[in-house]
Order: sequence, then C-alpha cells, then structure tokens
Amino acid sequence: MTKIYLRPTGFVENPQRHEGECLRLAGTLLWFSHIEYVARDVTSTQRHLVPVREWDAFAAALPQIGRARCALLLQRIITPRNALQMGAHTIRLDAPQVMAIINTTPDSFSDGGKNLDPEIAAETAAAMLRAGASIIDIGGESTRPNAPLIGEGEELDRVVPLIRKLAKAGAAISIDTRKASVMEGALQAGATMINDISALLYDERALEVARNSNAPVVLMHAPSQGADPHKDGVYDDVVYDVFDWLEQRVSEVEAAGISRDKILVDPGIGFGKSLADNLAIINNLAIYHGLGCALLFGASRKRLIGALSNAEDAKGRLGGSIFLAMKAVEQGAHIVRVHDAAETVQAIQVWRGLRDAVGVELI
Repeated sequence: MTKIYLRPTGFVENPQRHEGECLRLAGTLLWFSHIEYVARDVTSTQRHLVPVREWDAFAAALPQIGRARCALLLQRIITPRNALQMGAHTIRLDAPQVMAIINTTPDSFSDGGKNLDPEIAAETAAAMLRAGASIIDIGGESTRPNAPLIGEGEELDRVVPLIRKLAKAGAAISIDTRKASVMEGALQAGATMINDISALLYDERALEVARNSNAPVVLMHAPSQGADPHKDGVYDDVVYDVFDWLEQRVSEVEAAGISRDKILVDPGIGFGKSLADNLAIINNLAIYHGLGCALLFGASRKRLIGALSNAEDAKGRLGGSIFLAMKAVEQGAHIVRVHDAAETVQAIQVWRGLRDAVGVELI
C-alpha cells in the first residue's frame, strides 16, 4: 500500500510579490511556494518538489486515489486553524503563541524543583504572563527518562494549589498530565486545556474526561503509552511513522466526539527518539500541518541541545532553545512550549517585526 504525504516548503518573504505562486500555511504568517510530494511503500520512497503554480497539473496526473489523498492533505495544510477557547480566554492561532512551562516537581530536569512551592511557582508564572506568554502549562509528574511514577493524589496535591492561584488571577492554564483524575481535579480548579503525552491512551477514562470538558486537548506522540513513554522508540522513518500514528490517533479522538478544531498535535521531541530522529522531525516539521490540527512544538532545554552544543546543564541551553523555537515558528508552529518565556516572546516579536517590514499582514 502506498502512503502519500505533502510537505509545504519554499517559504517566501512577501506573498504579494508572487501572486498565484504561493499559498498561505494554516492561517499563519507564512506562505509557501512549493509542495514536496512523498509517496512511500514498503520498498521505496518517491519524492517530487512541485511549485505551487504547477500543482494542479501535477495532482491531476495522479491516480484517482492519489488525487483524493492530495486534495485532503492540501486542504488541511492551507485551512486556518480556529482560535482556541480556553474558558474566558480566546487564543488566536494566526500568529505564534508561547506556552510557558511550570513543573511543580522536585525532580524537574530543567529547574531542579524550585517551583514545588506554590508561592514561588505563582510568582514565576506571573512573570511569564507579564512577559507575553499566552498559556501556562502546569505539570506535577516528571516524564524525563527513568523518572519515577507518582500517585494521583500526590500529583493533584502538587498542581491544584497553583492552578487555583493562577486561575483566580485570570491566567489561561493547561494541565500536563496523563491521568484522568488529575485532569478532572485540574479542570475543577481552573485549568482549561489538557496536555497529555500519551494522547489520551494511558488512562482509559482520559478520553471521556477530555470530551466532557469541552477543553482543547494536546495529543503528543510517544512510542509507548505505558508507564515509560520513552520505551520502544524504533522507527522505519520517524517523520512518516509519527505522522501516521498521529493521523490515526486524531481520527480516533475525533470519532469519539472531540472536534478537530479542539485538537492540537505535538510530535513529541525527545520522547523515545534518538538525536537523529529528533533532528529529522524538526527539519520536516511542516509536514504535520497535513494533520489539519493546530501544531504545538516543544524542545525547550532538551537533551538534543546539549548533544549538539556540549551544554550539559539544562539551564545553559537558552540559545539552543530559542533557536529551535524559532525554527518551529518558521515552519508554522502555532504554539511553542518553553521554559524561557520572556526570551522566546522577544524572539517572536522581532521575527514578527521582520515579517511586518516586508509587508506581510494578516488577511
């Protein structure tokens, strides 16, 4: 069976100068001039780089099943993503948004547990919001390699006090958990988004909780949805294997009653993936717009940065974190999930200024 994928590429600075030769990417500030067509089966992979102006003729020459698949993927790629409704907050996705990370864990790889104290965590989150972060993502269980599992009660004790504080202050809050009871407690405390590294598969009640909440939900790829999300990370071609897995999971979640415009996808950088796997996904990130969902990207302070730059300390990976966030932004990521909110917001603001300077405007 041949599988077909489309990757938008050949991004242009000013679409007004190339009328009829480019398309807008998923309602973002990016326009692309070429489409990489990939046809893959068990024995080979064929690729064609097709200019947008020649696409209709190229697609018309494909077999009917190929034409239908290409039409579906291209429509997903160019369709603007609806704004996310997080309680009283409307998070627009026509420009990049920053999701700021707060880990209320004693063994966080990134901050050494400083945010275990709700008062300190609330001050940290408030500073991130003042700097321009749109969403605060709160997690109470570490999912780094070899991290110990904790009970639901302990996880709730870590996250609920902070969620209540921030919700009372008017923040848009995401709960980073794979446990249904923690989702329920966090939502009751004021969270308005679910970010699940297991794509609602770890806990058999998670899908029901997410559906009943009517909150946006992030489905992340990991090779295992069991206790160790890093287990069994073996791929034929990681870019396409992750795409296939996410496409199937989005379809299942949509069929279960959660609309696609409430689903975000995350390819899961660092989860059961080698350095080469991570780099392949990052370099081909735009392919995941073919899933028809808002795209969330998170590589902040991760080990791949240290592997490339000899930065052993996670706190010393700021430069690499910002570069990878902007690499994602330049491929149309709608939300970047980061530890260093102020610095990332500033980088996006400068990027946005450059886009404005060449006449790129929201239309």
